[in-house]
Amino acid sequence: MADARLTTAIESGAFSLPDGAVAVLRPVAGTDLSALPRERGVILHGFRPDIDWWEAQGWRVAEDTDSAEMAVVCVPRSKRLARALVAQAARIAPVVVVDGQKTDGIDSLWREMRARIGDLPCVTRAHGRLFWFDAAGLDLSDWDAPEPAPVDGGFVTQWGAFSADGPDRGSQLLARALPKKLPARMADLGAGWGYLARAALERDGVKSIDLVEAEKLALDCARANVTDPRAGFHWADATRFKPDHLYDGIVSNPPFHTGRAADPGLGRAFITAAARMLAPPGQLWMVANRHLPYEAALRDSFRTVEEIGGDNAFKLFHAIRPLKPTDKKPR
Repeated sequence: MADARLTTAIESGAFSLPDGAVAVLRPVAGTDLSALPRERGVILHGFRPDIDWWEAQGWRVAEDTDSAEMAVVCVPRSKRLARALVAQAARIAPVVVVDGQKTDGIDSLWREMRARIGDLPCVTRAHGRLFWFDAAGLDLSDWDAPEPAPVDGGFVTQWGAFSADGPDRGSQLLARALPKKLPARMADLGAGWGYLARAALERDGVKSIDLVEAEKLALDCARANVTDPRAGFHWADATRFKPDHLYDGIVSNPPFHTGRAADPGLGRAFITAAARMLAPPGQLWMVANRHLPYEAALRDSFRTVEEIGGDNAFKLFHAIRPLKPTDKKPR
């Protein structure tokens, strides 16, 4: 609601805020929640960078809540996850508000809800829509997210996790390109549901690997996919994570967007974080979409950088010996 559709609905008298608790499901960092009472509000979230941001703003954050007087759903990119959030909201609150951008599918969600329960009041503004409905007695259990389930290759995945339908092409390429022997202390930054970490554990030499993942839905799946006792799991923002010890090697398929628009800055932040977490002779193996400009960031953070393969859509990098801040030359 960065465009204040909720404020518009309230100020217009379309509906009134209840006196009790208000739950807000999955708002991204920076969303305008100024129309809501922070002192009786709770953010329900599973994405660590957004959780950190809301906590810094003074909001209470939880994974779930038993009840509220109103629940506000901030529509994510995944349509199936959006439906599951609406179903969750209808379980915990008698009044449900749903807000999102047209590019994230809010209009189709509105039409689906109209087909289920009839006409719905709404506010449209700034390429988005906000609608609300009475959820008392409404059964949306067919929209509930299923339990994590196996996909091709026997991996367990879940809606809301990256590449929930199976291993993505970039991770597959990087897994095949890893050497037969890897360093002893490893990490997987942005580990998702564990595909790359499991591939790394199949190599000789690995004594431990930390899976660092910001999305709890994905990390829960990783725990089911990577049962090797050498694996450790960290629900954390990889760009801010501080390990107990420096790593000898890191694998990564970093994210490159938070919304629909690509943000190469995310990948660069992963590269900087990897260099910070590696011991002086440490090594990074990384995959990236071919159109993303990461070469300069890699050269700024490592003494040696080479492209080790890929295809027309992805490129693979091997970077060795991280540069510490005192080593870096001014550009």
